[in-house]
Amino acid sequence: MKAMHIGLVAAENDALPGGKVGGLGDVIRDLPIGLSRAGHRVSVITPGYGSFIHLCESRELTRLQVAFCGATESVSVFEVKSARAVDNVHHVVLEHPLFSAGGAGRIYIDDNAGPFATDAHKFALFCAAVAELFRQQILPPLQVLHCHDWHASVLLLLRAFDPRHAGLRKLPAVYTIHNLSLQGVRPLRGVLSALESWFPGLPYQPHAIVDPLHRDCINLMRTGINLADRVHTVSPTYAREILRPSNWSEGIVGGEGLEGDLQWVDADGRLLGILNGCEYDVIPETASPAQTFALIEQSLDQWLEKSPDKAPGYYYALKRLGQFRSSGDVPHPCLVSIGRLTAQKLFLLVQELDGVSVMERLLQQLAPASFIMLGSGDPDYARFFTRMMREHDNFLYLEGYSEPLSEALYGFGDLFLMPSIYEPCGISQMLAMRAGVPCLVHQVGGLNDTVKNGENGFSFGGTNLAEKQRYLLATLEQSLDLFRQQPKQWQTLARAAARSRFTWDDAIGKYLEQLYRIPD
Repeated sequence: MKAMHIGLVAAENDALPGGKVGGLGDVIRDLPIGLSRAGHRVSVITPGYGSFIHLCESRELTRLQVAFCGATESVSVFEVKSARAVDNVHHVVLEHPLFSAGGAGRIYIDDNAGPFATDAHKFALFCAAVAELFRQQILPPLQVLHCHDWHASVLLLLRAFDPRHAGLRKLPAVYTIHNLSLQGVRPLRGVLSALESWFPGLPYQPHAIVDPLHRDCINLMRTGINLADRVHTVSPTYAREILRPSNWSEGIVGGEGLEGDLQWVDADGRLLGILNGCEYDVIPETASPAQTFALIEQSLDQWLEKSPDKAPGYYYALKRLGQFRSSGDVPHPCLVSIGRLTAQKLFLLVQELDGVSVMERLLQQLAPASFIMLGSGDPDYARFFTRMMREHDNFLYLEGYSEPLSEALYGFGDLFLMPSIYEPCGISQMLAMRAGVPCLVHQVGGLNDTVKNGENGFSFGGTNLAEKQRYLLATLEQSLDLFRQQPKQWQTLARAAARSRFTWDDAIGKYLEQLYRIPD
């Protein structure tokens, strides 16, 4: 294939310091490297959030005058250097005071102006500036435009309906869904953060962009799905799952109200699922218990200084750490879980089964073995897991996030638990397997595409919520029995996990053949 220039437009980029919130940041960090290895040039474009140009070596390329909300906004364009320089990968950030509305370096904002209000407002301006960047040809000509999640979909809206940006229609446009459950729904009119306020007089077509339930709102996820030439999900199983309706009460997450659009895109041959990759060049060494305990204590000290309001939870964590330290190690087998505290990740654990939460049943079943969980997010979930830690002496909950600590924990435990109710791809299970730790996962999305029950890990399914919960506990019991009673078979499983490979080079081949080769 002839060398191409590919433009990636996204809200996150973990190649830059502080540029990651979730898996989107991982992809935007790693995908360009793989494309570069395949001989292509990549420009990664994100907001600067008032942070990147100060934390990285940068140079200003230009200032754009961008029409937005009936006025003209000045947006600065910088090229910044990542600490990991890669040939033919260029990181471009756009700066405007709105992009740091939540404070320098903060990517997403939960505010009181309504769902997605500030975020949608700033990402709309960002997309308008990106469109102007391309219109003025500040960057070398693109051959492919690749937009990621709802934050970048306004660029596809302008490509489709704004006459000033008709030139973008000549470019093949790919849209990647990283999390269909976050859709960026905002009013069409009547408030500042609304489509007709952002772009007065834009001749848009409502049928392609309005929310299925709220016809007076734009659904930015739906906008991307309907206006792209190709729609891509980050695993094959997730591409199939989103064609069905969701039923959260039964533990089933599918199209989240957009299954009709996705079925239409799929019937047209434009929906593709390609599993994300994982880097295997450098595999971290397994940390000793003493090293891991030291990292935990250091992290707790740092978090306490930043969040003194969480002192009770940190007190119980330090108390539990002291108990583990006194014996020189944690009780084995040790379960580990790392991830954001969200319904996506932990719904199955916090819900009750016959009047008792699955988490409590799990800890009782696991005893005297141990469970270490690292993560922050939903305050209600944090309180729930803090209470579980207070009541169960085999559970250590660490409310926060630390890259060195998470890296140590991936290889520290004996079994990695990932019971997500849905998982578009997932990277945590790949990182644990890379470290030689088998995973226990729900058979959804990318978890289903990477963990094979009885071959390189353990997985469970079920047709409704209660079945899924019971099968989770039953599968945990099977894994504990194997660990305790058949150590040779356990080691065979662990070696199979370590040998499993999900590389970006494999994914890039499919990107080039399936996503970026778009017929006229």
